[in-house]
Amino acid sequence: MKPTDTPTSGAAIDSFADDPHAWLEDVLGERALAWVRERNAESETLLTARPEYAPIRQQLLEVLNSKDRIPSVTRRGAHFYNLWRDDSHPRGLWRRTTLAEYRQPDPAWETVLDLDTLAAAEGENWVWGGADALDTEPHRCLVSLSRGGADASVVREFDTAAKQFIVDGFTLPEAKSSVTWVDADTLYVGTDFGPGSLTDSGYPRVIKRWTRGTPLASAVTVFEGETQDVSVGVSVDLTPGHERTIFSRSLDFYHQQHFLLDGERLAAFDIPSDASFSFWNHCGDPVDTLLIELRSDWTVGGPTHASGSLLAADAAVYLAGERTFTTLFTPTATRSLAGYSTTRRHVIVNVLDNVASRLELWRHTPGGFESRPIEAPSPGTLGVHSLHDPMRVDDPLAEQFMLGYTDFLTPDSLLLGHTEPDAGRPALEPLKARPALFDAEGLRTEQRFATSVDGTRVPYFIVWPRGATPDGRTPTLLYGYGGFEVSLNPWYSGDFGRAWFERGGALVVANIRGGGEFGPAWHRAAVLEHKQRSYDDFIAVAEDLIAAGVTRPAQLGIMGGSNGGLLVGAVFTQRPELFNAVVCQVPLLDMRRFHTLLAGASWMAEYGNPDVAEDWAHIARYSPYQNVSHGAKYPEVLFTTSTRDDRVHPAHARKMAARMRELGHALLYYENIEGGHGGAADNSQRAHLQAMEFAYLWRQLGAAD
Repeated sequence: MKPTDTPTSGAAIDSFADDPHAWLEDVLGERALAWVRERNAESETLLTARPEYAPIRQQLLEVLNSKDRIPSVTRRGAHFYNLWRDDSHPRGLWRRTTLAEYRQPDPAWETVLDLDTLAAAEGENWVWGGADALDTEPHRCLVSLSRGGADASVVREFDTAAKQFIVDGFTLPEAKSSVTWVDADTLYVGTDFGPGSLTDSGYPRVIKRWTRGTPLASAVTVFEGETQDVSVGVSVDLTPGHERTIFSRSLDFYHQQHFLLDGERLAAFDIPSDASFSFWNHCGDPVDTLLIELRSDWTVGGPTHASGSLLAADAAVYLAGERTFTTLFTPTATRSLAGYSTTRRHVIVNVLDNVASRLELWRHTPGGFESRPIEAPSPGTLGVHSLHDPMRVDDPLAEQFMLGYTDFLTPDSLLLGHTEPDAGRPALEPLKARPALFDAEGLRTEQRFATSVDGTRVPYFIVWPRGATPDGRTPTLLYGYGGFEVSLNPWYSGDFGRAWFERGGALVVANIRGGGEFGPAWHRAAVLEHKQRSYDDFIAVAEDLIAAGVTRPAQLGIMGGSNGGLLVGAVFTQRPELFNAVVCQVPLLDMRRFHTLLAGASWMAEYGNPDVAEDWAHIARYSPYQNVSHGAKYPEVLFTTSTRDDRVHPAHARKMAARMRELGHALLYYENIEGGHGGAADNSQRAHLQAMEFAYLWRQLGAAD
């Protein structure tokens, strides 16, 4: 779509004062929303008229509303809870069942809360935000509800036994709050208590202790951080015999200070600030183990433990000052720690080996730890969730876990695992399997490696459509993220299957630096002054696809959201000749002001501080908003965002679109008025948005010369 604005010379925009589009930062301003509605109408008129739109939207709705999805569950006491959305319940049913019922092909579910009925009764656009149960009394829950899918939510106490909100129960107004149970009548609360109570990132700076039956204003401050912190937090372990409270300050996105509550005194918890940890204990068991996951090398007690390792220590011995560890995982050049889960006696370690999941089982014995493999499906993505309830001495599920598997062409499946079966080896029992959502016959997946500009080998996956050959004419979508140590593992997508693969499109997923595919070092290689390496890697994959004849620039598109939106924004402004389509979703784009907009200050550990000259010198080289120019020839970009996104400010996409229009560039723009950072508040909105994205991609990439 061609803009109507008169092109200008495009003077540099280096500050808020000289930004002609600063008015678009007023999220709900009348002028800004009028601009949004005008852009939306232009894009919807064009894209919904495309022949692909209507059938793709219907196909996507069928996927999103299908009844044969595997319900994800959370154990609370004897029940397994699930939030279910479909065409009859677009906002969702919060429901529960037993494990015995869940094993059945068609479980009987008991509705606990109907979100659609609640929203209609209260005249609110409620979107489910989760529930936090009290460990000692799992029927008591703090339910979070957001308006339109925002991060900010209201919190209300709910009784799952009575299936109703508790009159005069704990209630918090809309804010980015954190709440933690102390006991049945007491909470630790971090919320917006008024001026000075939030950090620069917009998260709680103050934690108060709040007693039932008293006004929130009377809650007593028990912990405070600094304004420049990302946030403060608290965790409470109520396991009998292992009660423990830990307060924390998030100094930046990757570093924290921790304090153990000892009576009324806070004692510093000596652990590397960028390490993550958990206490592994069980009701009635004297064993108390500290598990530590390292992000940096740690020299302690003589040896150096490598970044990316998983260590185990006796918690009491560690807290007494002795540093003796058992190493449960050490990374290699190709192997990284993807996570871990604990049963009563075992630690299940999830390992990524060249971006394929493997499982290792470590048993805690009186003499230490011993390990063995778990024979699980491969080479896709595995997810482990322990069913053990540490609050119960006689927990019948103490050694059971759920294991999910998927890859690009294999529908999700769920297995029930047991770490101590009669046969002596970990046993896996098929539990659920989703039917195929698209015809995968003739499709194939392969992993390749591109060479980045500095010589680094960068892995990527290709999902080939049926009958495709490397003749340079396959419509190809390159997807990436490359930030915050997030790994892009293989996943199964009915959306891509129906709207892309079955229509002849190839999907490429790039595992670029900045992600976590090869552990913390892979991430650290592309942060701060090295952030450009993420973009170099993505460009290298695009060039490799073209050189290998997978596709050509006229039929190569790129897609990314959030930090991935910044990725595709930086790449299309640097190398526009490589692409003919760009889907830029809920993006960061104005990197001069990202730290001043909503939660942006919390990401300075990833990008740097634009107010520091040395940092800005690096950021300025790739910031899309500052680097878009009048003379360049860009592909026609599709920007998508949400008015209700209170994490990444919609002004990033708004201002970039306005800037490009001002400079004479064609583009499309769509902003959902609801939806939060996910871009949509319900399945209907999501299907509409995604159908427009795929219609745009086929418009740009589908026609071969």
